[in-house]
Amino acid sequence: MKRSASAPSPILIGGPDDSRRDDRVLIPPMTGAPERPPSDLIWSLSGETMGTTWSVRLVPPPGAAQGVFATAIEEELARIVAVFSPWEADSEISRFNAAPAGTWALSDDFWALLTQALDLADDVNGAVDPSLGALVDLWGFGPPGPRSVLLPLPSDEEVEAARAVSGWQKLRLHREAQAAIQIGGMKLDFSGIAKGHAVDRVSDRLSALGATSHLVEIGGELKGRGVKPDAQPWWVEIEAVAGSPAPRTVAALLDLAMATSGDGCRAFTHGGRLYSHTLDGATGRPVDNGLARSRS
Repeated sequence: MKRSASAPSPILIGGPDDSRRDDRVLIPPMTGAPERPPSDLIWSLSGETMGTTWSVRLVPPPGAAQGVFATAIEEELARIVAVFSPWEADSEISRFNAAPAGTWALSDDFWALLTQALDLADDVNGAVDPSLGALVDLWGFGPPGPRSVLLPLPSDEEVEAARAVSGWQKLRLHREAQAAIQIGGMKLDFSGIAKGHAVDRVSDRLSALGATSHLVEIGGELKGRGVKPDAQPWWVEIEAVAGSPAPRTVAALLDLAMATSGDGCRAFTHGGRLYSHTLDGATGRPVDNGLARSRS
């Protein structure tokens, strides 16, 4: 039987030294054959957004122009940045973060993602919290930039001052007016979910244009729809951390999404200790639970 070049390498069992390579292959359950892709072509597009990179592989419909898809992707990403990027001074989130205390009307896109984020915060008791922007800035992971290596760690007083204007339970909504109440100094930050939201938006736009089989990736957030022309799923490999005992892992993203994070890129070291960009709203400090030592 021939094996597609796009399939993962086979798992090797045994060998001259009778060793075993414990690869891990993740395949979702299926109830039927996948839909046939719209053509036999695969186009690859890429670019930059949100301080990171994006890449798309898509199967175009017959007669499609590649430029149409590139333009559509850039348009969707520009819309996301204009609403959710705290690094853009004139974005909607930046305007809310800088606003004085009061009630501020929100756009449909902002309202939809904010309410979803708050619902999630309720479900996980604040493990996901879109209101920690003041703490993100304090620890050097926000728009003001990294903390100077000459500075000490944030003091208890600084942490408590940032916590006083943070916390999803402090954020009140005026649902009839589709508005949020700024308590004064609260800074929203959707960095934990904005890229995944952008992946969904781009995926939906591609499908609307007839590219119903595609793989979208933005800064480690991925979504695969349909299959490739050879009927293989969109295979992705989870990057291994140097020195990790974890097996090589590949996953078939067949109508599935994957979100990855870790402290391999966004962290700093002080006094011999690593401080991750993943913050605990309950303490106001980077998490230190041993679970963030990965990068994908």
